[in-house]
Amino acid sequence: MLLLAAVTTLEKIQKLPMQFWLKFALVIAAFIVGVIILKKIAGMNKAVLGAILFVVVTVMGFNWIYERNEPAWATPVVEKLANFFPSKGSYEGRQGR
Repeated sequence: MLLLAAVTTLEKIQKLPMQFWLKFALVIAAFIVGVIILKKIAGMNKAVLGAILFVVVTVMGFNWIYERNEPAWATPVVEKLANFFPSKGSYEGRQGR
Protein backbone atom coordinates (compact mmCIF):
# COMPACT_ATOMS: atom_id res chain seq x y z
CA MET A 1 0.00 0.00 0.00
CA LEU A 2 2.82 2.43 0.86
CA LEU A 3 4.58 1.67 -2.43
CA LEU A 4 1.38 2.39 -4.33
CA ALA A 5 1.00 5.77 -2.57
CA ALA A 6 4.63 6.66 -3.32
CA VAL A 7 4.18 5.85 -6.99
CA THR A 8 1.09 8.02 -7.33
CA THR A 9 2.78 10.90 -5.50
CA LEU A 10 5.83 10.60 -7.75
CA GLU A 11 3.58 10.59 -10.79
CA LYS A 12 1.79 13.71 -9.55
CA ILE A 13 5.12 15.48 -9.02
CA GLN A 14 6.28 14.58 -12.51
CA LYS A 15 3.11 16.06 -14.01
CA LEU A 16 3.73 19.50 -12.52
CA PRO A 17 4.66 22.08 -15.16
CA MET A 18 8.20 23.42 -15.45
CA GLN A 19 6.97 26.92 -14.59
CA PHE A 20 6.00 25.69 -11.12
CA TRP A 21 9.51 24.37 -10.50
CA LEU A 22 11.04 27.65 -11.68
CA LYS A 23 8.84 29.62 -9.29
CA PHE A 24 9.62 27.15 -6.51
CA ALA A 25 13.36 27.57 -7.09
CA LEU A 26 12.95 31.36 -7.15
CA VAL A 27 11.14 31.31 -3.80
CA ILE A 28 13.86 29.16 -2.23
CA ALA A 29 16.59 31.45 -3.62
CA ALA A 30 14.74 34.54 -2.36
CA PHE A 31 14.44 32.97 1.09
CA ILE A 32 18.18 32.24 1.20
CA VAL A 33 19.04 35.77 0.05
CA GLY A 34 16.63 37.16 2.65
CA VAL A 35 18.33 35.22 5.45
CA ILE A 36 21.75 36.45 4.32
CA ILE A 37 20.51 40.06 4.20
CA LEU A 38 18.95 39.74 7.66
CA LYS A 39 22.25 38.47 9.05
CA LYS A 40 24.04 41.49 7.54
CA ILE A 41 21.41 43.86 8.94
CA ALA A 42 21.79 42.38 12.42
CA GLY A 43 25.41 43.55 12.50
CA MET A 44 24.62 47.02 11.15
CA ASN A 45 24.70 50.22 13.19
CA LYS A 46 21.21 50.61 14.63
CA ALA A 47 21.03 54.35 13.89
CA VAL A 48 21.81 53.77 10.21
CA LEU A 49 19.32 50.92 10.10
CA GLY A 50 16.67 53.15 11.67
CA ALA A 51 17.32 55.92 9.15
CA ILE A 52 17.09 53.50 6.22
CA LEU A 53 13.85 52.00 7.53
CA PHE A 54 12.39 55.47 8.10
CA VAL A 55 13.14 56.52 4.51
CA VAL A 56 11.77 53.28 3.03
CA VAL A 57 8.55 53.37 5.08
CA THR A 58 8.04 57.09 4.36
CA VAL A 59 8.53 56.73 0.60
CA MET A 60 6.27 53.68 0.49
CA GLY A 61 3.61 55.46 2.57
CA PHE A 62 3.62 58.59 0.44
CA ASN A 63 3.43 56.44 -2.69
CA TRP A 64 0.38 54.65 -1.28
CA ILE A 65 -1.24 57.99 -0.43
CA TYR A 66 -0.51 59.55 -3.84
CA GLU A 67 -1.37 56.55 -6.00
CA ARG A 68 -4.05 55.11 -3.66
CA ASN A 69 -2.79 51.58 -4.28
CA GLU A 70 -2.38 50.56 -0.65
CA PRO A 71 -3.13 47.04 0.56
CA ALA A 72 -6.51 46.46 2.19
CA TRP A 73 -5.09 46.37 5.73
CA ALA A 74 -3.59 49.88 5.32
CA THR A 75 -6.70 51.53 3.85
CA PRO A 76 -8.08 52.98 7.14
CA VAL A 77 -4.81 54.80 7.90
CA VAL A 78 -4.21 55.92 4.31
CA GLU A 79 -7.80 57.15 4.09
CA LYS A 80 -7.25 59.49 7.03
CA LEU A 81 -3.83 60.66 5.83
CA ALA A 82 -5.04 61.24 2.25
CA ASN A 83 -7.00 64.27 3.47
CA PHE A 84 -3.76 66.08 4.34
CA PHE A 85 -1.57 65.10 1.37
CA PRO A 86 -2.11 65.46 -2.37
CA SER A 87 -3.26 62.46 -4.34
CA LYS A 88 -3.07 61.66 -8.02
CA GLY A 89 -6.53 62.89 -8.97
CA SER A 90 -6.83 65.79 -6.55
CA TYR A 91 -5.21 68.45 -8.78
CA GLU A 92 -7.50 67.79 -11.77
CA GLY A 93 -10.51 67.74 -9.46
CA ARG A 94 -9.69 71.18 -8.07
CA GLN A 95 -9.08 72.68 -11.52
CA GLY A 96 -12.61 71.81 -12.60
CA ARG A 97 -14.23 73.91 -9.82
